[in-house]
Amino acid sequence: MPTRTTQYRDCPAQLLLIDKPFGWTSFDVVAKVRNAYTRAGFRCKVGHAGTLDPRATGLLLLATGKKTKELAQFEALDKTYSGCIKLGAQTPSYDGETEEYNHRPTDSLSLDIILETARRFTGKILQIPPIYSAIWHHGRRLYDLARSGQAVADRKAREVEIFEFSITEFHCPFVYFRARVSKGTYIRSLAHDFGQALGVGGYLYALRRERIGNFDVAHAQSLEHVLAEIAAAGTSLQHNLH
Repeated sequence: MPTRTTQYRDCPAQLLLIDKPFGWTSFDVVAKVRNAYTRAGFRCKVGHAGTLDPRATGLLLLATGKKTKELAQFEALDKTYSGCIKLGAQTPSYDGETEEYNHRPTDSLSLDIILETARRFTGKILQIPPIYSAIWHHGRRLYDLARSGQAVADRKAREVEIFEFSITEFHCPFVYFRARVSKGTYIRSLAHDFGQALGVGGYLYALRRERIGNFDVAHAQSLEHVLAEIAAAGTSLQHNLH
């Protein structure tokens, strides 16, 4: 633990590939890593290259030190996800954070209908962000407004590109998919719009980010492992200073 006499060093400039656990916000992970560096005796800037929703798991790309200057180029990379959509119901948040409503039967759906509808969701499309999103609106995040009962209805549609939206399994009412998308694409909106196109509604039931550009979650480390490595680096630093 740093004291008033702690001699701080600049942290290394590097990229950290972290497999984000369920329930953590991207900011939670950034704050945890930054605090770990501080406790270890380092001055450190930390940022991430693209928000991952709390209920999603998978690849979170962090930059530290001078590497944070390159974050914009990593944020622009396309993202690849695997996930599951539950059909026959909707939620206000477009995922499982909020309660289901507007339940509809899904008996008439077939794999052929699912596949045909999915083909309509590739290419450049206009997408309206969810009311539960990190977009700023008059100085406040949309998700803060939504959680306080002030949902913003006039959200502007954005052009995004869906390079791939393939169905990997269908076990009604669950549709399993793989998607590769451009920067700024909301997979929750994709799930919602897909359910609407099928006429039964739907929401994102599960999501995992597999890749950011050529960075693969297979090469990522757990948050616990990264924090342990930072602590070990801090111990080594203090020994060298004394």
